[in-house]
Amino acid sequence: MSDIQDRISTGSAQADEILNGGFPANSINIIMGQPGTGKTIFAEQMAFHNADGERPILYLATLSEPVSKVVKYLQHFKFFDEAKVGSAVIYEDVGTELAKSGIGALVPRLKEALKTISPKIIIIDSFKALHDLADSVPEMRRMLFELTGLLTAYDTTVFLLGEYTDEHSRVLPEFAIVDGIIQFMRSAQSTRDERFLRVLKLRGSAYFEGLHGFRITANGLDIYPRLVTPQVPEDYVTVQERTPTGVNGLDKLLGGGLWKGSSTLIVGATGTGKTTLALQFAIEGTRQGVRSLYVNFQENPFQMARSIRNLSGRDARQTTESGLDLLYISPVEVQIDSVIVTLFRMIQEKGIGRVVIDSIGDLAMSASDPQRLHDYLYALVQHFAVKSITAMFTLEVGPKTHADPSLGSVSYMSDNLIWLALKQDPHARRELTCTKSRGSEQSLATHNFHITKEGLHIP
Repeated sequence: MSDIQDRISTGSAQADEILNGGFPANSINIIMGQPGTGKTIFAEQMAFHNADGERPILYLATLSEPVSKVVKYLQHFKFFDEAKVGSAVIYEDVGTELAKSGIGALVPRLKEALKTISPKIIIIDSFKALHDLADSVPEMRRMLFELTGLLTAYDTTVFLLGEYTDEHSRVLPEFAIVDGIIQFMRSAQSTRDERFLRVLKLRGSAYFEGLHGFRITANGLDIYPRLVTPQVPEDYVTVQERTPTGVNGLDKLLGGGLWKGSSTLIVGATGTGKTTLALQFAIEGTRQGVRSLYVNFQENPFQMARSIRNLSGRDARQTTESGLDLLYISPVEVQIDSVIVTLFRMIQEKGIGRVVIDSIGDLAMSASDPQRLHDYLYALVQHFAVKSITAMFTLEVGPKTHADPSLGSVSYMSDNLIWLALKQDPHARRELTCTKSRGSEQSLATHNFHITKEGLHIP
């Protein structure tokens, strides 16, 4: 769908992307969510972003937090600008007036503001609280009718904030008359909370569906748009080019190396050499003049620096200068949405040609929904293929089983599947088996290999 109408930016490039450029100007929108989900911060970030001094932003507090408390907590965020308060961003408390005169006092108050200060944006927080003051449903409906008629007659964009639930969205009358509905949610995990937003409605406009993760930081809301499968160009042709793995003896088993733009899954138990093989692959990229990105969730930067020195003879700084970028994220803090957005940002900014994710199992544990993990991984692999990025993933499984819950989701998406094993009968030895290699005449035999200070070596 093509959009040509004016837009109101949210102050977040990612949120604007989800909204296909921002909120349509002169629209009426609901921002819904339970307390603590981030809806007020979202609205405030948008207010200060649009406070350009030409026309003010009007923030009306009803029966929720008093204005003094709202402004006090806003000072912790970088987007807050005290110099704009009272001029470019105007805060008014209408709670006392509403409690005294009823909800009928809101429309005259807004009419006066529209005529005297002509606000570019109006934020009413909380609009749902007006239901507690209404004497009847018909009274609320009459007020909404007058409010809608007033606001649509003026050049202003309106946001109604409230602690609405899904049930409220089905029965309360304001949901029928608004142009847009944005929902904020919070899901408690074992060690952290996951926050999501989604667009339920954006009348006359395209938008990005689904759950989009976000975090509340000192900058406001850091939003991570959901990854979707890329559109494949009609004239798309696969790149017929092999890339060396950097593992002595492995390229021969794969028919000459990995196809450029392919994805490879390395599977094995603890200690079988998955990380060593993946790191060799990333380092080999730098030797080939291809910038590589190594995403890691287990070994901290000091441990990785030691492994890199052992394999390449260079320290972390020298390796970075030669084209190897490291992205370490603690497994305690992993949020799949933020990982994907950060990964693609680095790919775009640095021209990454090889990517390693070590490991898929950590992403699986961070995804609260198995289907969500599947969709992310599938879209990720397709993006790599379209961009001709050669990728390698690792996955840890038990020594006695291949039935890991994550394996089925990843193995069929991968072009190559390599198993590493540590055998103890009768003597300890390491084995490698390539069970899948699309478009190649690979060896299906099991091969012994060794791990030395130079990495994996297949005789």
